[in-house]
Amino acid sequence: MDEFEHYKSLNKMYLSAPVNEIYDPKIQVNNGTAEIEIEVNEKYFHSAGAVHGSVYFKMLDDAAFFAVSSLEKNVLVLTTSFTTYITKPVSKGIMRAQGKVVNQNRTQFIAEAVVFDAEGNELGRGNGIFVKSKIPLGTAIGYKGA
Repeated sequence: MDEFEHYKSLNKMYLSAPVNEIYDPKIQVNNGTAEIEIEVNEKYFHSAGAVHGSVYFKMLDDAAFFAVSSLEKNVLVLTTSFTTYITKPVSKGIMRAQGKVVNQNRTQFIAEAVVFDAEGNELGRGNGIFVKSKIPLGTAIGYKGA
């Protein structure tokens, strides 16, 4: 499978995940990068009327995870740790997370992600460590051949 087909299959895999029925996200995967976008919805709010931190985490982890996954064509990767920093609340518009791989070696990947609002203001950031699993990528829901 060439890189373009791999990225397309990762996009399909992400959108096929049952959890994403809640968020209705958009995704774009490229070589060592990924971008996730959702429209803010009141169903994501905590009691103070802004997006709950779990949504920030999901977007940041997903963007970093798929940036890493773009570089691995054989097995699923796993998030082993992820640190999230929420820097600004948001209660309307678009949230867009951009992830990128910043380091990799034989056993692990390190990726970072930043989430922005529609005006380009930073809402949060995070970084994580990811490792290769033993689960064949082709067994994932939505990935080509699955």
